[in-house]
Amino acid sequence: MEAMKMESDFHMVKGEGENSYINNSRHQQKTLFETKPVLEKAVAEVCSAVLPRNLLLVGDLGCGSGKNTLIFLSEVIDATRGLPVELQFFLNDLPSNDFNHIFQSCDEHLKNSAAAVHKGERPTPIYIAGVPGSYYTRLFPFQSVHLFHSSFSLHWHSQFPYGLDDNKGNIYIARTTPPYVVKLYQEQFQKDLMLFLELRYEELAFGGQMVLTFLGRKNEDVYSGSMNYLYELLAQSLQTLVKKELVSQEKLESFNLPIYGASIGEVKEIINQSGLFDINHIKLFESNWDPYNDSENNNVQDNIQSGVNIAKSIRAVMETLFVSHFGESMIDALFKEFANKVADYIERADNPNYSIIILSLQRKSEACIVNALSTSRISQDIDSTIPFDHQFEDGVHKNCTPFFNNDVKGLLIIP
Repeated sequence: MEAMKMESDFHMVKGEGENSYINNSRHQQKTLFETKPVLEKAVAEVCSAVLPRNLLLVGDLGCGSGKNTLIFLSEVIDATRGLPVELQFFLNDLPSNDFNHIFQSCDEHLKNSAAAVHKGERPTPIYIAGVPGSYYTRLFPFQSVHLFHSSFSLHWHSQFPYGLDDNKGNIYIARTTPPYVVKLYQEQFQKDLMLFLELRYEELAFGGQMVLTFLGRKNEDVYSGSMNYLYELLAQSLQTLVKKELVSQEKLESFNLPIYGASIGEVKEIINQSGLFDINHIKLFESNWDPYNDSENNNVQDNIQSGVNIAKSIRAVMETLFVSHFGESMIDALFKEFANKVADYIERADNPNYSIIILSLQRKSEACIVNALSTSRISQDIDSTIPFDHQFEDGVHKNCTPFFNNDVKGLLIIP
């Protein structure tokens, strides 16, 4: 069996159909609104660092498609309104993402935004480019971007997990998952987040920031996260299809989700270990599994409809993973079974919620951080033939070149 690859086997459900990501991404939309004050603060601080330069370069990593991308663009545009800056957005996702829909939507959205500008107010010049590729690789030139944003992305691994043969009957960390499997999940997350931080550090300009949101875990107990319970129901749905001979047992036992919900403690430890960023803001908030449940107490009004809503939101994101591994013929049966199991669960459970981490980071002022050299890829820049302390001038390594210069007016990066 050919190994699955994230670059080719993973993307949101395209189009505008009933099961599309565009019509089933309200969780992500609610998170954008929750993150708005943090994003506005980061934009204001980055603009202060950039001015009197008049160009702000913004990267949206794992942008997906649909109106959530437009909401992010609008929030940045609104936050810079009245400032003498031009905006260059780079929209990044895997090559299989529906970029065509993004640009069609952006074109219409920007025309409407321009028409809504108050009389006498100069519209902000806006430029948008697509950057296909994994955010676990270098995407931009050295110190070229001022602000990175990523929403609902960093819980995904850079690759599919392997060596999890004993996680039988499960597709994520469940009550019966062996400790060594848990450790493999944790190590992959640590490796991926560390790599992400190192790459973005190299790409961020001085004073640059990142605003990141991703699924996490409320407690330190790795077995007790809300994701564990939700994906255990998904695994049970697959087991039901095995009994109905719609899925083979062998296929089930060779599938594990490339995802991990970390605790705030785990995230802080990795950031501190990197030595590359200061934490401006970090918090965890909860959002009901049902994206349409906006009640303050999260009471379930209709568990059957909630089950359908939850199943659709998961299918819009994960369908391509299941189709690639199990085949397309089982997909409707899987999510019908999943909707039923979720409906039964939430009828007796105590308001199941996602735990979502909001994180704002600032690039440390030194171009190369001395105490992070032992763990960072930046150590490649150090010349071992020259005394270490002679390789730095005013805290900046001699191989590091500042981004701000009079020649740079803008960038268009398509790796």
